[in-house]
Order: sequence, then C-alpha cells, then structure tokens
Amino acid sequence: MIYTILLFILAGLAEIGGGYLVWLWIREGKPYWYGIIGSVILISYGLIPTLQNFPTFGRVYAAYGGVFIIIAVLWSWGVDKKTPDLYDWIGAIICLLGVSIMLWGPRQ
Repeated sequence: MIYTILLFILAGLAEIGGGYLVWLWIREGKPYWYGIIGSVILISYGLIPTLQNFPTFGRVYAAYGGVFIIIAVLWSWGVDKKTPDLYDWIGAIICLLGVSIMLWGPRQ
C-alpha cells in the first residue's frame, strides 16, 4: 500500500509540476526551457502509473484524478499562496474517500 501511495504522490507532483512549468512559460513569459523541462516532466508523469500493480488502466487513472485534486489543493496553498477554504478541504476529503473506495473496496 505504501508503494501505491508513493507512486500516486510522485505522479501527482510530476503532472502538476510539469504543467506548472509549462504554464509559467506560456502564461508568465518565462524562458522556453521552462516549457521543455515541464514537458519532459509531463512525459514522466505518463510513465509513472504503469508502475502500479492494479490490473486495469481505467481504475488507476480514475483514482489518480482524485489524488491529483488533493495535491492541486496543497500546491495552490504552498506554491500559489492561496489558502484553501472549507469547501476546498471538504471536496478534497470526498475525493480521498472516493479513491480509497475505488482502489481498496472489496471485489468479487
């Protein structure tokens, strides 16, 4: 379970961090190499989920969506300095519960 969680966090940071660098390049006028580095990081994000032990692509990616929401809220707080409000936290908790049910709920 620790391995799974670490891969989720690593992929989330790669997706958000790579996208952020591309954002800075396109939207904030940073040097072109921000976009190149961001794109390379985004490629690594595409590879990380293949290291998961779950048998179905769709379920893994659906779960990643929930984890990414949580990481994005934390990113906004730590990097963008935008303090999450009550509804951000409630939404993140609901996503975490949904991810937990999807990944570790009993299957027949």
